Amino acid sequence: MLVLTRRVNESIVIGQDITITVLELRGDQVRIGIQAPRSVSVHREEVFAEISRQNKMAANVSTDDLARLARRRRPAE
Repeated sequence: MLVLTRRVNESIVIGQDITITVLELRGDQVRIGIQAPRSVSVHREEVFAEISRQNKMAANVSTDDLARLARRRRPAE
């Protein structure tokens, strides 16, 4: 892990498209701003973990469940 020290209003550049700026220090919290292309997903770690967990659950659909869903689907009118 690369560890860098920055002060308020100082930035870190990742690649050519991503800039992370320290906006504010409040006690033990650091407020940061992230500039990145819309094609780059940016999430807090706990949110990313939840998204990953839900994606894994969704991928664990059994073939029986898929067959039941296929039988319930109505043809287009």
